[in-house]
Amino acid sequence: MVSKVRDSEHVSALLVLLLLWLHSCRRLAECLWTSVFSNGVIHIVQYCFGLGYYIAVGSTVLCQVPANVSNGKELSVQICWYHIVGVTMYIWASLHQHRCLAILANLRKNSSGKVVNLSHNVPFGDWFESVSCPHYFAELLIYVSMAIALGIHNVTWWCVVMYVFFNQALAAVLCHEFYQKNFSSYPKHRKAFIPLVF
Repeated sequence: MVSKVRDSEHVSALLVLLLLWLHSCRRLAECLWTSVFSNGVIHIVQYCFGLGYYIAVGSTVLCQVPANVSNGKELSVQICWYHIVGVTMYIWASLHQHRCLAILANLRKNSSGKVVNLSHNVPFGDWFESVSCPHYFAELLIYVSMAIALGIHNVTWWCVVMYVFFNQALAAVLCHEFYQKNFSSYPKHRKAFIPLVF
């Protein structure tokens, strides 16, 4: 029984590392080919913090793997229900995040796909009907999906989820306030971050 639990932990860690890698690759691709950024730049400290964050997150997953790998025995693949639920939620949240980022990018493009302005506009469609920053909410759901894929009980990863929650919630509140301040016709029913709640 202990062997099956350890094998499952190894599968969980490998799966979450794969999901993190896919998430990073997708976000890089979106930055290069989907998003339309304004002329603003981030500070070098923010850039370095971001790089350090992703290295630390990957290391956090690796630290969750039991040290006693298999003592020369072959690992058996133990797919559990929480792996399936976590991956399904990850795909769902990633698709919504991509849709929302495409909606934001299209606000700055004409019908032929050429960038025509760098100004801010009110987005509509998909989760934007409920919240101001659905891409931030999707980011939180992506990290929750990884917590589920790790077996739900991983306290260390839930600390990562809490960090993502507070980080994304703060950004969402600031963005929501910006929309309300700059667009008098901004939909009053929209929440900042979590549909119907916050």
